[in-house]
Amino acid sequence: MIPSDDTTQDILRSIRQMVRQIALHSKKLQREVGLSVPQMMCLRAIASTPGGVTVAAVSAHVHLSPPTVSRIFDRLLAAGLVTRERSTDDRRKVALALTEAGRARLRAEPPALQDAFLRRLDAIPAAERTQLRDALRRVTELMSADELDAAPVLNVDATQT
Repeated sequence: MIPSDDTTQDILRSIRQMVRQIALHSKKLQREVGLSVPQMMCLRAIASTPGGVTVAAVSAHVHLSPPTVSRIFDRLLAAGLVTRERSTDDRRKVALALTEAGRARLRAEPPALQDAFLRRLDAIPAAERTQLRDALRRVTELMSADELDAAPVLNVDATQT
């Protein structure tokens, strides 16, 4: 059944526009840098921790499961963007670090879609942000998506590695 109410149609159109904008940005990143949003998130997480970081720490930082992050790192390693080194203190720990090629990819990254969005969102009054949050939570409930785990990152497919 197709809703006939104009307000309902406007809500559906707005949701579709948001999904399309996120998908377009993800495709742009893939085209310009050759990496997915989750891969770039992991590179950024490594870069923010000088001296190497563990898969578990990156997993917590980017809100993705350790097995997903491990698969991402396998691809980044194969691409020559990261290195893995066993800790000299604890051989069970593996430290991840960026290569020069990994740092170059980060420098080539276009601005994240959410950066401009967050600046604009922070500029509106707190009461309006609260209303938006509550309305969006209600929309996710109506879509039966409120139980899905999602990172606070605008990405068309958070399982993409």
